[in-house]
Amino acid sequence: MILIAGAGIGGLTLALMLQARNIPAQIFEAAETIRPLGVGINALPHSIRELAALGLLPQLDAIGIRTRTLTYANHLGQTIWSEPRGLHAGNDAPQFSLHRGRLQALLWQAATDRLPMPPQPGHRLLDWTQHETHLTARLQRPDGTILEHRGTALIGADGIHSTIRNTLHPPRFAGDGGIRWNGIAMWRGATDWPAFDTGDTMIIAGDATAKLVLYPIAPGTTPNTRLTNWVIYARIAPPGTTPPTRESWSRPGHYQDFQHLAERITLPFIDTQALIQATPEIFEYPMADRDPLPWWTKNRVTLLGDAAHPMYPVGSNGASQAILDARCLADLLATHPPQQALSTYEATRRPLTTEIVASNRIGGPERIIDLIAARAPQGFTTIDDVAPKAEREAIVRGYAKLAGFAPPTLPDLLPNTPLL
Repeated sequence: MILIAGAGIGGLTLALMLQARNIPAQIFEAAETIRPLGVGINALPHSIRELAALGLLPQLDAIGIRTRTLTYANHLGQTIWSEPRGLHAGNDAPQFSLHRGRLQALLWQAATDRLPMPPQPGHRLLDWTQHETHLTARLQRPDGTILEHRGTALIGADGIHSTIRNTLHPPRFAGDGGIRWNGIAMWRGATDWPAFDTGDTMIIAGDATAKLVLYPIAPGTTPNTRLTNWVIYARIAPPGTTPPTRESWSRPGHYQDFQHLAERITLPFIDTQALIQATPEIFEYPMADRDPLPWWTKNRVTLLGDAAHPMYPVGSNGASQAILDARCLADLLATHPPQQALSTYEATRRPLTTEIVASNRIGGPERIIDLIAARAPQGFTTIDDVAPKAEREAIVRGYAKLAGFAPPTLPDLLPNTPLL
């Protein structure tokens, strides 16, 4: 029996993959109620390939949008780089833009339907004891009842605030500095809005001060509309500043707090000011990660997803890398004894994710916007005069190769024309 602490995207995917390999698994989730929290995320083709193998592609199509193109633009809406994505780029699986909470709910329902033992909400992991042939985990229910569960391995898929990570690496004693905030705040929301472009386009635009991320994440409630996700982010404090407390990570945001940032970015095809002001709920988050760990695994315990390698939300890699973790670990547990499987999993996945964390800290592919802003702060006539194609390609497609989702043959770029 594999015990999984945390019913996020990574933990649920792992349980489904283990079930498909006839390996018993049990998921425990500290939250008493699973609510569709969060806003938009992107799942890259290499992760969607794994969900499709679980037979979940029809459900993904029902809740999300297959991303057709990604465009980077400056604050005036002039195209810096534009390329097809997913199937349109030659991948064997689509890229999806989704509501994070709806994706989690989809996976939760699939786990409830398929697993002999459905996920257990309201079960908070207290601690565990390792034995020669197994381990025993102690969990607490909301009424105070303490339960013990025996397993051959314990997987910490319990997020950036992971209890298991903090037990394996106590911040005060093991050199893990805890949550690391780069001083950037993100204001986020989603609302029904008339579809722009072809209704399946992702835009990242801005300058060195502020950036806008804009993409549809689901069909709208009326014809020709989409549930449209937006993010404005900018640095508001020096790197290394103490991050907001955990309880205020998704506090309500107010347009007047970031209006001056939003007004820096003008896109000719959509009134972003009206979109933001029409959004019923705005949330503010810190852009945070944690330092890469020197190791994830201790005997029969290891980490997965954000518990192992939380990363800045650039490059669309957080959820995708958790899904790839799950595939790697499930395959190894199907072919190796648990301790050997966990050790090999770490040796395979930790170096790869460490590189992505480092790349995201310097902006990931979105640093192409900073490059152009530094060289042409007032805009440009021809992008090739500002930065040649090879230089821009090295940033954007170099990141795709690093993160493992570059298509086998790279298609031609889309025309470098202003967004209309």
